Amino acid sequence: MRQGENQLKRILGLFAHPDDEIFCSGGTMARAASDGAEVLVVSFTRGEAGQIRDAALARRSTIGAVRESELGAACERLGVRESRCLDFADGTLAELDRAVLVDAAVEIIREFKPDTIISFDDSGAYGHPDHITMSEVSVEASQQAGCDDTPELGAPHVPDRVLHAQFPQSQRLLLDLLVDWLSGLPERFRGTETFVNALLMFADSSSMLGFAADHLSIEWFPRGSYIIEQDEVADRLYLLLSGSVDAVREGPDGTMTSLGSVGVGQFIGETGLASGERRNAHCIATENSACFVFSAAVDTNWKPRGASPNGEAGTNGNSVNDDHRADWRHDVADLVQQKIDALSAHRTQYTIEPGLFPADMLIELLGTEYFAEAWRAPSAEASPSRSGG
Repeated sequence: MRQGENQLKRILGLFAHPDDEIFCSGGTMARAASDGAEVLVVSFTRGEAGQIRDAALARRSTIGAVRESELGAACERLGVRESRCLDFADGTLAELDRAVLVDAAVEIIREFKPDTIISFDDSGAYGHPDHITMSEVSVEASQQAGCDDTPELGAPHVPDRVLHAQFPQSQRLLLDLLVDWLSGLPERFRGTETFVNALLMFADSSSMLGFAADHLSIEWFPRGSYIIEQDEVADRLYLLLSGSVDAVREGPDGTMTSLGSVGVGQFIGETGLASGERRNAHCIATENSACFVFSAAVDTNWKPRGASPNGEAGTNGNSVNDDHRADWRHDVADLVQQKIDALSAHRTQYTIEPGLFPADMLIELLGTEYFAEAWRAPSAEASPSRSGG
């Protein structure tokens, strides 16, 4: 159900950086654009302080221009026809004269005449000062855009509402979604370098934004050390980043039987997590090895290793808690692949490519977008309560 979306005719996205548009409202804007709405995405910076994931794509002196171009490409993939980057410096929005930022937003509002403005909520997604500033500017500018005391900024216009994207702190685990996928494959998965790089960045973003609750770490295992011990509780999933690992089953009499080896790009430990049983073999580093580790909780420094008579086996329950105060809840499951296609346009920031990850996992993480009504014009109709899908 898309209750309330018929009210979205002219949408203005006010964001801090290129790529903010995807996670805040990519599906909602894509849906509205396909239904005939006019959508304008404005980034107040060019994102020139962001990461450069591939040195072949940009240098620090060119990253701003490259990210502006990436924003345009991403918006095209969402069906959004217009995007802009303003000249404010990345990482400085909270320190700038607020009146200057508000005036810039007022001028855009009066020019574009949106009925709906979308930005961050007051958490800034994860506390980013630039995001929080844009959250506040979106409301202040909407309130001022209808006043007639700044004619130099254009004729007054009052938008109907400001929607702030919310990022629920979900209790779902990417670990569980990966295990569900891996356990259903006909043969053991081995990811390419592109897959490994993309998963590391996607997992980090999912955890940071609250789409998943995994604790993530990279751990080093010297040659000869146990990564997993047989009969341990199954509570972690490992992705081998370097080195190699032998799987060995220990018999009751102490004899060791080799089950095979695991190489870079392969997962370790999914079997015990899928079954909810204890580990059925040792995994021993045969070279100095590094693993990307997914777990449900931060390990204490005094966590015991090996079999424990009181320990419980791992579970694979996909616990989800997305119950939070959202005025609008949009089902965009059918647009997730379009969101990923748009995200992949931000190549300096993400190495993700369409088709790298299973569709069910992406839909579970990105298939719903949440908004709170941060401001409404006195003459506008009330937003639908918890509109859904």
